[in-house]
Amino acid sequence: MAQRPVYLNLLRIHLPVAGWVSILHRVSGILLFLAFPLGVWGLSHSLSEEAGFRRMADCVAHPLARLFLLLLIWALAHHLFAGLRHLALDVHWGVNLRWARLSSIAVLLAGSGVALLAGWSLFA
Repeated sequence: MAQRPVYLNLLRIHLPVAGWVSILHRVSGILLFLAFPLGVWGLSHSLSEEAGFRRMADCVAHPLARLFLLLLIWALAHHLFAGLRHLALDVHWGVNLRWARLSSIAVLLAGSGVALLAGWSLFA
């Protein structure tokens, strides 16, 4: 007799740090991909004329826009560092458990550090 499928509760799964880095790498990539058209539009609008630049500067001055920009900066930093980590793993650098765990923690700290520095300059 075949077993019934088991309900998979994603909130109860305890992933290792490398699993979280991998999932956040995918999430940050999706976020960057979805934000790319908005960034191209904003750049085009700000470069079209002086009034467009002023409108975009006023738009970015809004606290929610700055928070969104901070999220994008974190996504870019995390995606970059996690991508470099994945490339290193592809050439078999740091594949043992200790180094894989340390590199995962380093990716999380580096991405968060870049976001904190950017947040300090954005909201100061």
